[in-house]
Amino acid sequence: MEELFADGRIVDAILVMVAIEAAALFAWMKRRGRVRLAWSLLPNLASGACLMLALRAALSDGWWGWIALCLAGSLAAHVADLAGRLRDR
Repeated sequence: MEELFADGRIVDAILVMVAIEAAALFAWMKRRGRVRLAWSLLPNLASGACLMLALRAALSDGWWGWIALCLAGSLAAHVADLAGRLRDR
């Protein structure tokens, strides 16, 4: 178990679980006719995924530029999420 955390592979497992969760949410919301709500979740999921990728890069001694790019991607997705929430008000 220690190896999973030491080299960042635990993040891969978490990302797979998040992808499965997103697919399940999309399918469930689509059946309920709430496709717009499903699409509104994407920036939030993308922001979290980018943070997890930054963590993986940091745990596996990745180049600092990849970490910075992942963090910038997370910021962009977070801003898009906030803009969508404010627009819907």
